[in-house]
Amino acid sequence: MTKPHTFEKPTGFRDFPPPLASKKRMIEHRVQTRFELWGYQEVCTPTLEYYDTVGNASAIPEQKMFKCIDREGNMLVLRPDQTAPIARLVSSVLKHEPLPLRLFYHASVFRAQENEAGRNAEFYQSGVELIGESGAEADAEVIALAIEALQACEIRQFQLTVGHVGLLDGLIRERVDDEDVRIRLKEDLGRRDVVGFRERVQHLNIGEAAKEELLSLPRLIQNRRHLSGLASRSGSPVVLDAVRYLEEVWSHLEDHGLASYVSFDPSLVGSLGYYTGVYFEGYAAGQGFPLLSGGRYDRLYDSFDRPLAATGFALKTDRLMEACPVTANEPEKVGLFYHPSAKKQAIEQARRMRQEGRIVVTHRLTSGKKTARYAGIYDRLLIIGEGGVQDV
Repeated sequence: MTKPHTFEKPTGFRDFPPPLASKKRMIEHRVQTRFELWGYQEVCTPTLEYYDTVGNASAIPEQKMFKCIDREGNMLVLRPDQTAPIARLVSSVLKHEPLPLRLFYHASVFRAQENEAGRNAEFYQSGVELIGESGAEADAEVIALAIEALQACEIRQFQLTVGHVGLLDGLIRERVDDEDVRIRLKEDLGRRDVVGFRERVQHLNIGEAAKEELLSLPRLIQNRRHLSGLASRSGSPVVLDAVRYLEEVWSHLEDHGLASYVSFDPSLVGSLGYYTGVYFEGYAAGQGFPLLSGGRYDRLYDSFDRPLAATGFALKTDRLMEACPVTANEPEKVGLFYHPSAKKQAIEQARRMRQEGRIVVTHRLTSGKKTARYAGIYDRLLIIGEGGVQDV
């Protein structure tokens, strides 16, 4: 193993220099304002958690977790997702709080990557969890909030795609008897490997009509009539229930005035294994990756001996930073230069300007020091001397 160079970072980790750090905080502030207006409260959880609790409950595969051992020999993990730690928090510290709970967070999560993959190992997320509330109205609430969060970041063109675990499972189960094959088909769709999915379907020993039905799954449904058409071609109670549920979600989103931002995709399935019903992703125009994902996960809390319904989503802050067209708005930045004899005046002038909301950095003028080289750093340059304040 070679020794890392002095300025190297571990693979998959990144720095945020001032402009990027400011944009990240701006995005977090904007979405936090939206979350709070909907009644969600902020929580924070530790970066390190016990593997036997949060690690086991998480849907992230063990091989993707960063693990270490504490002095007592307990296995710890760097937080692989935020939903499982919040479930632990709700089942312990918040167990006597009245339900439902509306919680939000800003946090980094950690997942080990292959060196050659070129992917981040640390992800920044902002998300919400609605805990103790079942039903389509709760799912519609978090979808509506996700839409408003993207609007708050001024993402101009975006669409949320919604699926349902039961819908996909029922549609495949009706046509494919072999459980292993059903799993492989859903894994193809979970990886967005439509080519692999189509090839696998073509090799199935089923009728041509059944193949055509499966091949038509990866498509967007833009209105309720086409969604109802899925139910009319199915005799599966699981499919009928899922379609009725999605129609109810759609109806609630129409009440919010946000249904135009939503399409349904029967083939959509989350890569995390704990989703039990609705699953959704949000995409911006021209972006090939989701800006957010979420859904219902009603069985996660069983791992913490507190069975609760839950739904939520996570915004992928790193990706939002790329898609968000807005830069952080900073107040006027002033460079205040003073002669040694005018130090007190400079301090008082800087105090007054900071109280007015300006950024002020003071510089002592010495012989040979040129103010012109600071022109690109500050919006305004001032010099204070015995004769008073002078703009440069």
